[in-house]
Amino acid sequence: MRKTVFVIAMLALTAGAHAQAQKASSYRYRWKDATGLPHYSDSLTSDALKYGYDLVNDRGLVVQHVDRQLSPEERAAAQKVADQQAAEAHAAQERARNDAQMLAAYPTEDAYKTIQQQNLDTIDQQINTTRINLKSQEKALTDLLTRAGDLERAKQPVPKPLNDSIAKQRNVVARQRDVLDHQQSERDAAVQKNAQDLAHYRELKAAQAKQQPGQ
Repeated sequence: MRKTVFVIAMLALTAGAHAQAQKASSYRYRWKDATGLPHYSDSLTSDALKYGYDLVNDRGLVVQHVDRQLSPEERAAAQKVADQQAAEAHAAQERARNDAQMLAAYPTEDAYKTIQQQNLDTIDQQINTTRINLKSQEKALTDLLTRAGDLERAKQPVPKPLNDSIAKQRNVVARQRDVLDHQQSERDAAVQKNAQDLAHYRELKAAQAKQQPGQ
């Protein structure tokens, strides 16, 4: 009796496996080559992988589509695009977060203008300090040049230490002038940026007002 049950079970398993094999064999692979010519096969070929393929059942219906394999160069290019898109998405999220923080910190335009003016005032203070220092250094250079001029008019040689001091002081004055020019350029850029930032702030406030019409 046990032997009979075992034989029946084995026959059932064999029949099931045969049915699965028949079902699998009922699917075909279809793909198009570089010229657009369609091809069919009962097994997965290298060309099917190269061009991408459809898995077609015995009724001619596509049950699955598989894209073609990418070359190493294409995968690298696709990864570069994906990385760029991720970076852009992250930057957009960062801008949105910064905008939200700005609106929370400065609920009115006057408050925002005040902080902008304070930043300009800080730059103006730095410019003023540099101008004072420059004026002092220019006076020191003028004094050295006057001493050298007095010696030359008296037909006396100008000592090397005095010439060295004049050369050194010229460099100090030149550096101070460069600093002042840089600070003034920074202020001009800050004024331009303030105008752009204020326009952006107004756009955000207008969008916020549309989202909250009752407030």
